[in-house]
Amino acid sequence: MAKSSNLLLCLSVLIFIITESASAQKCSNYKFSTNRLFESCNDLSVLDSFLHYTYDSSSGNLQIAYRHTKLTSGKWVAWAVNPTSTGMVGAQAIVAYPQSDGTVKAYTSPISSYQTSLQEAELSFNVSELSATYQNNEMVIYATLNLPLANGGIINTVWQDGSLSGNNPLPHPTSGNNVRSVSTLNLVSGASGSTSTGGGGGASKLRKRNIHGILNGVSWGIMMPIGAIIARYLKVSKSADPAWFYLHVFCQSSAYIIGVAGWATGLKLGSESAGIQFTFHRAVGIALFCLATIQVFAMFLRPKPEHKYRVYWNIYHHTVGYTVIILAVVNVFKGLDILSPEKQWRNTYTAIIVVLGIVAALLEALTWYVVIKRGKAEESAKTGQRVGNDGRSLYV
Repeated sequence: MAKSSNLLLCLSVLIFIITESASAQKCSNYKFSTNRLFESCNDLSVLDSFLHYTYDSSSGNLQIAYRHTKLTSGKWVAWAVNPTSTGMVGAQAIVAYPQSDGTVKAYTSPISSYQTSLQEAELSFNVSELSATYQNNEMVIYATLNLPLANGGIINTVWQDGSLSGNNPLPHPTSGNNVRSVSTLNLVSGASGSTSTGGGGGASKLRKRNIHGILNGVSWGIMMPIGAIIARYLKVSKSADPAWFYLHVFCQSSAYIIGVAGWATGLKLGSESAGIQFTFHRAVGIALFCLATIQVFAMFLRPKPEHKYRVYWNIYHHTVGYTVIILAVVNVFKGLDILSPEKQWRNTYTAIIVVLGIVAALLEALTWYVVIKRGKAEESAKTGQRVGNDGRSLYV
């Protein structure tokens, strides 16, 4: 019986693997309904897209079929060659979308700025035999491009998708896979790869975004809350004084320094991405920097514990500190929405925040228990002392 169960389990796993392999789309085993044939093809890295092509180096003609699968209704798609750089600006695009009357429109559109509305116009090279089909949630663009290349047949490519408003293309998303859809392609060897320079989302810019996210997530989003927990709950223990203070200062100062580095990286990314704005994320980041900087300099104006203005300084310090922490956590999640990493990153950060919240709640309860118990003990001691004094006065 056990052997039968094991055999059944192995067969189930094998069937699952075979099914998954068969369902995974590859350009090499795709057959066009029009019986068109192409010499080469590439599985593009993102956006469920594929490029089939035949390149004649003697004439410079490039016949392409760009396929965009898993496409929902009300979407436009585009594939482009950028003769001048590796990003969006300068790209010579071929756009297609299903119109409200059921037909499919395919046209050319040169991209001169990030604020493009994909207006129809001629490209910097000749395009012929342009057409497109849309069926079963798959758009296919056919075209022949005349590309007399002098750099060994290497081109910079960009592909995109976005929503429609009626028959008008709307701007594409500026996060996640939509900023990763660039690559280089060697038309002779068939080799392709992510671009390493340029605007619009090459590997270099993605690396900077990841660095920006990690620096800010660790500093503002994790170290700042830990520093606040240290200050609030360790100082209750008299034996932890003044160690808790130095731990608090070290944690918050380190978080501030790392956070400023992450903030500066964000400003640099913004300056390199003209036309791409994440207004809320940017505004909160600037507010965090300003509040945290004020908090750092306010330490030099901290009154002594017995000073009459110390209570007001404490109110200010706690208010600004907790505001920074709340804004930081919100902005980290906003950054995760923009960067769209794998789910495990969001899940990990969420788990860290949940754990810190649970620890803070438990320590809050423990702190109140200790404070109330200590208060009762001190009150009892005072009462006993008064009784003792009154008792002694009877015998004087």
